[in-house]
Amino acid sequence: MVKRWRQLTVWLHILTSVGWMAQAMTLCVLLAVGLAADGSAARDAATSMAHVVDGRLLAPMAGVSACTGIVLAAATPWGFFIHWWVLAKFAISMVQVYLGIFVLSPTLTDAMTGGPTLRLVVGTALMASAIAFQGWLSVRKPWGTVRGGRRATGPSGPRWVFVATVLGGLAELTLALVLGHPLPLLSLILIIVVLSCRPRWSGARRLRPARA
Repeated sequence: MVKRWRQLTVWLHILTSVGWMAQAMTLCVLLAVGLAADGSAARDAATSMAHVVDGRLLAPMAGVSACTGIVLAAATPWGFFIHWWVLAKFAISMVQVYLGIFVLSPTLTDAMTGGPTLRLVVGTALMASAIAFQGWLSVRKPWGTVRGGRRATGPSGPRWVFVATVLGGLAELTLALVLGHPLPLLSLILIIVVLSCRPRWSGARRLRPARA
């Protein structure tokens, strides 16, 4: 049962990550259309749709993608600081979530009145590209390990961690679709609980030489 729910968590992480990238590409296209539009009606329509996509799809998928990624790192032997590819994904995700919350969303709100800018178009394109690069990292797993060629082994976290992650993530996506804006309260609570409980099961892990 633990393995099944862990696999469902991986599935939700992949689903929301791909959705995050797809919505970033959608924003890029809509904003580019609005930027190139001749009339104000077409520009306003494109910008308005981009704002809706950001609130109902992109932002909640970004939050659930980041949450599931953090849980998978914390509640499995992969860890945060053992493999370079995991560390790189974690760093890129945190930067993107921060920029999305404090830069992209406010700028997109301002564009509702002033119109889209080239900076917004480029920013959303870079966001989609960064997520695509993270996908490549997940498949390729390059650069080896951080801890001198050793990787962690041992048990994963308990079943409730993965159950709460899957059900909480799906609930957040549903609420965002209904409310029209993200509500990451469940993700924040889950991340705090998982990180605080992590030492209980991570202590049983040990390091062993990584396979070639």
